[in-house]
Order: sequence, then C-alpha cells, then structure tokens
Amino acid sequence: MSHFDISSLSSELSNLEKETLKEGFWNDTKKSGIILQKIKTIRSKLDNFNNLNEEINNLIDMSELLIEEADDKQQDNSLIKDILNNTTVFQNKLEDLEIETLLSGKYDINNAIVTIHPGAGGTESQDWAEMLYRMYSRWGNSHGYTIQELDYLDGDEAGLKSVTFLISGDYAYGYMKSEKGVHRLVRISPFDAGGRRHTSFASVEVLPEITEDIEIDINPDDLRIDTYRASGAGGQHINKTSSAIRITHIPTNIVVACQTERSQIQNRETAMKMLKSKLLDLKEREHKEKIEDLKGEQKDIAWGSQIRSYVFCPYTLVKDHRTNYEVGNVYSVMDGDLNGFMREYLKNNKEEV
Repeated sequence: MSHFDISSLSSELSNLEKETLKEGFWNDTKKSGIILQKIKTIRSKLDNFNNLNEEINNLIDMSELLIEEADDKQQDNSLIKDILNNTTVFQNKLEDLEIETLLSGKYDINNAIVTIHPGAGGTESQDWAEMLYRMYSRWGNSHGYTIQELDYLDGDEAGLKSVTFLISGDYAYGYMKSEKGVHRLVRISPFDAGGRRHTSFASVEVLPEITEDIEIDINPDDLRIDTYRASGAGGQHINKTSSAIRITHIPTNIVVACQTERSQIQNRETAMKMLKSKLLDLKEREHKEKIEDLKGEQKDIAWGSQIRSYVFCPYTLVKDHRTNYEVGNVYSVMDGDLNGFMREYLKNNKEEV
C-alpha cells in the first residue's frame, strides 16, 4: 500500500475501528494498544491531508476574488498579503507532507534512540558533540517530539564525551535515520588562544526503539548487569542515587547504559529497550562483522568518512556529501533547520528499510 493512498488509509482505519468494537478487545492490552496507536497514526495522516486540501481550496477562492477585484482602484492590499502569507504557510506544510510520504521503511514510525560520540581532538570535538546534541534537540522540539536524555557523560573541559537520548513521536526514526554517520565541523576554535581554524568530527548513531509487538529473545545468562552511581561534573545530567544501570550482552559485547531515570528498575527497563534495538539492528545486518558497522555509514570518526560538513570559517556552508544538498545559513541549521537535508536523503534512499 502506498504510504499516502487516501482510499486505502480510510479503508484500513475503518477496519481497525471495527476491531475495537469486538468483544474482548480490551482484554489483551498489548494488542489493543498496538491497534489504538495505528488508529491514531492513520487519523493524523488523514487529518493532515484534509486540512491541506481545505487550505488549498481557500487559497483558490482568495485568488479568484483577487482577480475579480483586479480593476478596482480601491482594492484592499491586505488580501494580497494574506494570499502570500497563506501560500508560504501552505508550502511549508506541503513540504512536511512530502517528507512523510517517503517514510515507508519497516521501522520508520518508531521512536529513535540517538547516540553521539566525539572523535579524536579532545575539548574541541567534545564541544562539537554537544553542539550536535543541541541541534537535534531543537529540531525535535520544533516538530513536537519529546526528547529524553538516557545517558550523558560530561566532557573534560567542555562539551560531552557521549550522550544517548530518546526522540519520541511518530516517525522519529524515519526522519532521524538520515543523520547516521560522521559529522564534520570547520571553525575558528574558541578554545585556541591563537584563533586558528580547527576541524572536528563526531559520530551519530541512530536506532529505532523496539516496540512491544517485535519479539527479541535474550537469554538472561548472556547478560552482565552492573549498578553504579552516576559520575561527572554534576548539574541536570547527574542522578545522585546509585541507580545507574550498565548492561553488557556478552556474546556480542554490546554495552548499553541508562542513568537518568529515577529508579534502578526504570533505568534497567530503558537499558533493555536500548539493547533490544541494537540486537535487532545486528540481526538484520548479520553479514556485518563488527558492531561499529551498525552505527552509521562511517568506519572511522575522521577525515574522509563524513556524511556532512558544517563550515563556519572562512565562509558559512552546510553540505551533505551523500546528496550534495547544501545550505549557506549554518546558524539556522544548528538551530534545528534540518528538513531539507532529511527530505533529500529520503528522496535518494526510497528503498531503505
């Protein structure tokens, strides 16, 4: 079925709503929850389409009225302004809808688990990793997503050594999968007293959060679970109690950690979700020999492996090396304006799961 086949979506919604009326529907909370989530998602798609259809009809009516008044010297210029403003708003919404039509991968609708690691370079690259975290947080917040920090390790002097966070909301993974890989920064370093230009790298790993309807069998004997007290510079990232959890999957040597929940039980549940996401990714890419291959399109967090470059000096430019899409306003991108990059990536990777 086409991702935005209105007739098929309406038919699917009708069938799902009939399911909710069957006797015993609410007895199976797991199944009912999945169906209700599907109903919510389809309704949202149909509402978006219907709203856009109504807006385009309104724009047509306003344009026809403007044509009728073209010879009127007393013509109200406010109508022209309204049409221009409404057209801009409509265009932005249409672009968002265009992106949604490209989200048809197996796990695109899922939440996204994102991990950022700085490359070599100490404080400079750690600060760059922090800048990327801020960029994705701003993008998520501006699109109505919820950002939940799961694990955070402060940098030595500034920035961060690693951060893992959850972006929750429909199609979070579908959008964020475009960000997998190495990101390169070129700027005059604020940490260099000589004011020299520096190049820094950071890697972004993106995995879908595994939903309850996806079964991943994990042998408890294959797990090593450690409890520890979160450590670091302090502040909002640090949970003062000894409830942080680190889980090691011994056969694959995959390690996940969560320290930001209030209780050890919550941290353990969240860490297990992270582990399941990594194991599913590993399972679906069994031909890969190293877990590093699952963390994006890079092998090294270094020169020549970057998917995107962010240049602050001697000019300003953000360029995606996979699609050649570029934007001159690097500051708007750092404030979360990523839709253009995501759209171009999805257009060029339509078959990606």
